Amino acid sequence: MTKAAGVSVFVAAALVAFGNSAWGAEASHYNFENDILPILSRFGCNTSGCHGKAEGQNGFKLSIFGFDPEADHAALTQEGRGRRVVSTVPERSLLLAKASGRVPHGGGVRIFRGTDEYRTLADWIAAGCPFGSTSDPRVVAIEVTPRERELKFGEKQPLRVTAVYSDGRCVDVTRHSRFQSNSEGLAQVDDAGVVTTGQSPGDVAIMASYLGEVDVFRALIPRPERIENYPVLPESNFIDGLVYAKLRKLNELPSPPVSDADFLRRVYLDIIGTLPAAREAREFLGDTDPGRRGRLVERLLERPEFADFWALKWSDVLRVDRQVLGHKAAYAYYRWIRDSLAANVPYDQFCRQIVAAEGPLSENPAGHFFKVVSKPGEMGGALSQVFLGVRIDCAQCHHHPFDRWSQSDYLGMQAFFTQVSFKSVAGNEFLLAGNSAPTKHPRTGQNVFAHALATEAPQAEPVGDRRHLLAAWMTAPDNPWFARNLVNRTWAHFLGRGLVEPVDDVRLSNPPTNPALLDALAQSFVQSRFDFKQLIRTITASRVYQTSATIDVTNARDDQNYARALLRSIEAEVLLDAVCQVTGVPEKFQGVPGGTRAIQLWDSQTTHYFLKLFGRPTRTTACECERTREPSVAQVLHILNSTDLHGKLVHAGGRIARLTAALTDDAQLVEELYLTFYSRFPTAAERDMAVAYLQKHQASRRQAVEDLAWSMLNTGEFVFNH
Repeated sequence: MTKAAGVSVFVAAALVAFGNSAWGAEASHYNFENDILPILSRFGCNTSGCHGKAEGQNGFKLSIFGFDPEADHAALTQEGRGRRVVSTVPERSLLLAKASGRVPHGGGVRIFRGTDEYRTLADWIAAGCPFGSTSDPRVVAIEVTPRERELKFGEKQPLRVTAVYSDGRCVDVTRHSRFQSNSEGLAQVDDAGVVTTGQSPGDVAIMASYLGEVDVFRALIPRPERIENYPVLPESNFIDGLVYAKLRKLNELPSPPVSDADFLRRVYLDIIGTLPAAREAREFLGDTDPGRRGRLVERLLERPEFADFWALKWSDVLRVDRQVLGHKAAYAYYRWIRDSLAANVPYDQFCRQIVAAEGPLSENPAGHFFKVVSKPGEMGGALSQVFLGVRIDCAQCHHHPFDRWSQSDYLGMQAFFTQVSFKSVAGNEFLLAGNSAPTKHPRTGQNVFAHALATEAPQAEPVGDRRHLLAAWMTAPDNPWFARNLVNRTWAHFLGRGLVEPVDDVRLSNPPTNPALLDALAQSFVQSRFDFKQLIRTITASRVYQTSATIDVTNARDDQNYARALLRSIEAEVLLDAVCQVTGVPEKFQGVPGGTRAIQLWDSQTTHYFLKLFGRPTRTTACECERTREPSVAQVLHILNSTDLHGKLVHAGGRIARLTAALTDDAQLVEELYLTFYSRFPTAAERDMAVAYLQKHQASRRQAVEDLAWSMLNTGEFVFNH
């Protein structure tokens, strides 16, 4: 039986699992990439923790994940004075001796003697370590079965992986495939491809990969308790129906609607990064008009803080960096971002103005992006991550381990930007797109011409500035990533979790938890002609967004499917502004005009301990992960003990002092504090307790009010968005 495909040939329909026959024993010839690389990958030999790391291990280096078969073959057969393989006596080969533990090996025993893998390696060595022929069949795809299943808590599901070869044959390659879960809390998968679910409801994806090909198994894990007579739930728009359909499959109910007070605070923080003033809270809470929430959203979208807040967020991922650009250029870049948001420039136009920026930078400040991200490959990688949500940086050196992207895909994106250059003319700096050397594949030496992701590579470079072609492809209504990326990022901001999470890691092996909702949001966004404010109106109008954070017995263990609002950390700048607002004492930032709020800080390098402690990003990458959102003990201790924050609370000209002097009635004072800190009226119990405390300390009333304010500042209700 011919062994050209690198594994024992079985008819796929007849395979359930591997038999006991020797792996490759009947082969007439071997192919290194098909036969040997899967073994090295399966046992971790070419991972970054072993011989795949940059410097190798103990003088032996393999390409990471086997992306360079020629180099790996040479490392095994030609380096190490020929001791790694001994064709005359395969057992004496270091490759076998170390892997099986007969010779001390830092990685321990990886392949036991007598196994199919051991015999395959030995037979390959005995055959003279052939590399194989270019005419040998290649793996063109893999298929995981089953593809989808509904699983119970604690249930096991074995997976089978079938490789499809270029000659049409199908071979079971389960034992040499790699597996990974996109949510270990929902389900885990072992090396043999057996999935074990946990004790939480949700949707999980299990990735299988083999020789650079990827496929996914998806499992829906509902609560075991069924809900008889599932209620008909009211819907405000298409979002609600699509979320509720998923919750019904999971046997979950949504939590009750959010109160007006919580909606008020939530929507202020989400849209303008600012707390409502006590006066604004009192006015909204006294409004009985049924359309009050929609009108509030409209007012917030027109406030200047909207542009301030969202410019801060875009400046993070678009890398507004004073240290690289200088003060004047960085500020011009920031102002362009802010002005675009204030004018509600359509998102596709906003993107095109960056991707295809050209001419004098004084007139086209979006071009400063190419000064911060100065290498063509990094330009392609950063813009893919920002505008498509796709990470291709891994493919710069090797095939992406969890996706389909190869070095050729990375280089195809890089080639769009090799024309970019800068030239100074009469004191003005110009961004130009001129001639450039061809982009060559580092392994094959062949030219790689500019082509977008998942498109066919051309046979020659396009004429003119290639970035215009990329911008047109990116922003096309039918682009599979562009609109979905923006709506996913926006959804994550307003709901606390993306439909794809992380939001900038879209890949086959990390599918959306609710694909129908992501598609519908993207379609609505395209139909609005990429109107960002309209997207915000759509999301905030939904009952899903207006769900409370109250935990229901049916959704207590699910934080993935939007059955309830999630408690969310507030961005560092927003939290600092909130502290300043409730205390009435503004912050003075070094080198910045007085009265500047934290959300208006265009320079992320402005020195400030609070902002650093609470996770402000440094803007050294385009990754959303730069902004730290996880609370820490250090943050808790800072709010409890900071002398700076204490100084704001006790400031003679601050809000606490002014309220204490102006409101002699303790009940009125307590009410004003609650509206100021929490955007709501106190409950009767809260009012009685606070009033009793103040009356008990009438001799030091101002200090008592300061103590009350300090305790409110340190509550979860204040420091979280809920």
